[in-house]
Amino acid sequence: MPQPSRPTPSKKKLRSPLYPHTPTTSSSSALPKNWPPSLTYLSTLSYTRTLPHALLTRPRVSLSPTDVILSPSSSPALVAPSSRVRILPIASAAHPAYGQHGLFAAQRLPPGSLIVLYLGVAHWDSESDPESNYDLSLDRGDEAGGDGVSVDASKAGNEARFVNDFRDVRSEGPNAEFRDVWVEAGKGVVGKRIGVFVLGAGKEGKRARGIGNGEEIVVSYGKGFWRERRQEAGETAST
Repeated sequence: MPQPSRPTPSKKKLRSPLYPHTPTTSSSSALPKNWPPSLTYLSTLSYTRTLPHALLTRPRVSLSPTDVILSPSSSPALVAPSSRVRILPIASAAHPAYGQHGLFAAQRLPPGSLIVLYLGVAHWDSESDPESNYDLSLDRGDEAGGDGVSVDASKAGNEARFVNDFRDVRSEGPNAEFRDVWVEAGKGVVGKRIGVFVLGAGKEGKRARGIGNGEEIVVSYGKGFWRERRQEAGETAST
């Protein structure tokens, strides 16, 4: 059975391992409670040695007025470890991730607000680890077929890697989603990141209360994630 506490890859990954698949930046000395000792905790995005850091940056003036831009000096969502969320073991046998962990709100989270960044190792799509289920697409590349960039949190990441899928967890559907966000890097430059956001209130205001303190934060991994997992399970069963 697939591990539910893994976000969906945004597109098919090439079957070639990623080396080195270790962070090139320093990890935080403080760890969130229940952080697995086998994983590296990151407070900033890490990069493989083959991926230029500048690839994910652009001038701030080139962004749209609707783009979300965060300042490291003033955004609570950039503080690590995060005080907004808790990593907790799943104790209910009815939960698809029973025996694993989930991400829960440590305070009320308003509609549309950024909860936490999705951190991991940024890498070229052509270097993706085929065994990872923690790989999210950050940049799809150009129309001419240029290589895209993804963020893999399988071996190094932060609290966001514990976000579960909503299926068989929350009957109302997901209460959060992955969205692009920009972080100020100084000298008029911003860097592209992935954020976990509370869903907006909606046209009829059905989600106006946001996510309550103690509620599990769940997203939709997408039908493609589960379709691939069923296909993999079928291939395994037939061998």
